[in-house]
Amino acid sequence: MKIAIFHDYFGAIGGGEKLVLMLANYFNADVITTDLNMESVKKMGYSNIHIISLGNTPKVPPLKQIFASFKFAACDFSKEYDFFIFSGNWAHFAAKKHKPNLYYCHTPTRAFYDLYDTFISRQPFLISIFFRIWVRLHRPVSEYYLSHVCKIATNSKNTLKRIKKYFNRDAQVIYPPVDTSRFTCKEYGDFWLSVNRLYPEKRVEIQIEAFKKMPEEKLVIIGGYSKGDHAKSYAENIIDNLPENVKILGEVSEAELLDLYSRCRGFICTAMDEDFGMTPVEAMASGKPVVAVNEGGFKETVIDGKTGMLVNADCQGIIEAVKFISKSPSGYGDECFKRAAMFDISIFERSMKESIIYEN
Repeated sequence: MKIAIFHDYFGAIGGGEKLVLMLANYFNADVITTDLNMESVKKMGYSNIHIISLGNTPKVPPLKQIFASFKFAACDFSKEYDFFIFSGNWAHFAAKKHKPNLYYCHTPTRAFYDLYDTFISRQPFLISIFFRIWVRLHRPVSEYYLSHVCKIATNSKNTLKRIKKYFNRDAQVIYPPVDTSRFTCKEYGDFWLSVNRLYPEKRVEIQIEAFKKMPEEKLVIIGGYSKGDHAKSYAENIIDNLPENVKILGEVSEAELLDLYSRCRGFICTAMDEDFGMTPVEAMASGKPVVAVNEGGFKETVIDGKTGMLVNADCQGIIEAVKFISKSPSGYGDECFKRAAMFDISIFERSMKESIIYEN
């Protein structure tokens, strides 16, 4: 069976992009996208994947999202493949022409639904008016193309609740994959690690503020942002105001990331109601304890008191957890390894294969 995977764009690499590349590698599938940064793909170690670009999109939101939606709706690869998988917020616009299909939904578009008010609150008054108009026009069109999706799979019970609430559809929970065999624990070093896009929803500023109050601890942040999107001013402000004990390394190669996981003391996650969150599982696969906010998908992966600590989304919670775990980080190792094994790539691949065979 010849499979194609549609994904919004490959700019800043995150969990969604990792999932698509791992899936393409397993199924020997082609990837169809819009904006394509091959350097980022190569850094992830997936230069072997055949990726087709439908062309770049404007850098200014919401034109970026509108153009991506149009490109997916207009393209036609229906005679070239036997099955289609969609990933992202806009790729499912290709669903009408491409069947049978499966939509792996990372989350219903958060700016349209659960974070609508949050996005409006960040905008100046005039821009917020255009934002409201965009959502009012684009959301029903998105839901129309969603009606052509044959089956939905999703990444967590947390996201499943959103799908039922906003789409009024059911979905199969298939947790995202982590190739646990690639992760090792070399030591419990002198720094904490954070891996996330530099987006406002990730609330990296809480991490930085907490470590500013802990000059004896070090924090290394990995992750970038796509120029021209809503994160630009947020990311630049963070980068320009770092304390001495915090470093942002941007995007790094997969080999460098694996090395950082293997040598860090522990891992920090602060994303707002995260859909699932692959990075804490990757950290646990490296035997490292995780300090995560007690929200969203983190509650499905991190076991409070065994593989780390779940805390309130504030500086004090992070400070207390970091100081407590730093006393004996290695004591969490065995439980972390066991927990990560429950999200291994072999389980994901088997579940996706069964889902595709069933749908086809």
